[in-house]
Amino acid sequence: MLQHLELRLPDPCLVVLVGPAGAGKTTFAARHFAPDEVLSSDAYRALLAGDPTDQRATAPAFAALHRALRHRLSRRLLTVVDATSAGPHDRRPLLAAAAAAGVVAVAIVLDLPEETVLARNRSRGELAVPEAAVRRHLARVAASLREPGLAAEGFTTVIVVREPAAVEALRVVRVVSAGDGSPASRVAAEQAGRVTPPLARGRADPDQHDGEDREHDPGEVAPCDALMQERQR
Repeated sequence: MLQHLELRLPDPCLVVLVGPAGAGKTTFAARHFAPDEVLSSDAYRALLAGDPTDQRATAPAFAALHRALRHRLSRRLLTVVDATSAGPHDRRPLLAAAAAAGVVAVAIVLDLPEETVLARNRSRGELAVPEAAVRRHLARVAASLREPGLAAEGFTTVIVVREPAAVEALRVVRVVSAGDGSPASRVAAEQAGRVTPPLARGRADPDQHDGEDREHDPGEVAPCDALMQERQR
């Protein structure tokens, strides 16, 4: 049995869950965060169209989600975005909102095995996403994890979880930031007794919705746990 893997999050911060449909993002969010802290694209589709799977409501759903995100971050409230966020285009407005509010962004990537994701999606019955769409999600997530990776987009910390057992073992611990947010620039993920080097805080360009290149602290990264690792440039 795995010991708890501890993830320390600055509070406030933006947490972006990244993963295909069926990866368990909503379950993860419900386990570790309060309902009012989670902005779910499915929930906004359900609110606006009465059906969380109605793709016709996607544009207005995300417009509402982005407005709520900007409002919450401006009030320095920790906020979790529960959506696939599989590609850079999906993540840019989220990073821009975090940058405008002066809070860091943390990505938690549920990069589970393909067969696990597809099986979970099929088990959702009427809420299942077409398999072709899930496979596209999987491909986009895999592309996002290739160099230069998510850290280059503007995420301060990127946690990649690759096995269901690691998802179950993960424990989130909050570190309350000072008013100026100074501790948030040094987010450490403690994984199986290992502390990874901190990443330098950067700011996304709110006009271009794109992150500037980051210069990380020098030093080698210790060998990563096979089930969960922090990816960085």
